[in-house]
Amino acid sequence: MLGSVTEPAIPAPGHPPEPTEPQLASAADTFSMLASPARLHLVWLMSAGTYDVGALAEHVGLSLPTTSQHLSKLRLAGIVSARREGRHSYYTVEDPHVLRLVEQIFEHIAPDGSLAPDPPTGAR
Repeated sequence: MLGSVTEPAIPAPGHPPEPTEPQLASAADTFSMLASPARLHLVWLMSAGTYDVGALAEHVGLSLPTTSQHLSKLRLAGIVSARREGRHSYYTVEDPHVLRLVEQIFEHIAPDGSLAPDPPTGAR
């Protein structure tokens, strides 16, 4: 019957434990940081290498101050890291979980913005 309340299903053996409230809040914060197309583009670029602010701003088409603000937010959230060399700061993404998340989202989204079809799983 539609709309009826049912007992929650018991997770299958081997299913990860239910996330805690702090985990849920932190995950939501991470997704919130990546919800900006500009920040997601920056993270995607930095997942392939290390860049200074000028190169990132030029590639993404943002001003230096705007790019710096995005990078500051991403750095404070722990998504990107920075190292200083003289007067320049270089930014990158080193966290393998963030790298995998970004890689997977772009495998899931087709170039036209639609959801990409899942690859065939093969005959079973």
